[in-house]
Amino acid sequence: MAGNAHELRPKAPDTEKITINLGYVDLGHVDLMVQEGFYSNRTDFIRTAIRNQLERHVEVVRQSTARKNLDLGLRNYTREDLEAARRAGEMLQINVLGLATIAQDVTPELARATIASVSVLGALHATPAVKAALADRTR
Repeated sequence: MAGNAHELRPKAPDTEKITINLGYVDLGHVDLMVQEGFYSNRTDFIRTAIRNQLERHVEVVRQSTARKNLDLGLRNYTREDLEAARRAGEMLQINVLGLATIAQDVTPELARATIASVSVLGALHATPAVKAALADRTR
C-alpha cells in the first residue's frame, strides 16, 4: 500500500545553496576545527559563523527590516491572491527578507498584471517564465 503513495506537492527546500571561496589557510583552519570535534562538518562551521555575525548585528537588521517594510520569513503568493488583487485593481509590492514563492500555476500575464515590484533579500521561487516576465520589476 505504501508503494502507491504519491507526494501531491513537492516540498520546497528550506535552504538555499551558496558557494564561497576561501583561502587554503582559512579552509585548513575550518577543517582543523571539524577534525577536533568543534563542528560536525564544514557546513556546520559556516552556518554557525553566519548566525554569530547575524546575532552580533541583530539590532541593525531589525531596524533595517522595519525601515524597508520587509515581510520576514516565508511569503507565498498564490494564483488566488493575485486574482484577488487584479479584481480589486491593486498592484502588489513584494518586499521579502527570506523566501518569496510565486505559485507554479501563476501565469506570466497574471504576474505582470498584479505585481508592481519585487524585492527579495534571500530567495525568490517562481517559474522561469514568471521570473522573466517580472525581470524589469525586480531589484
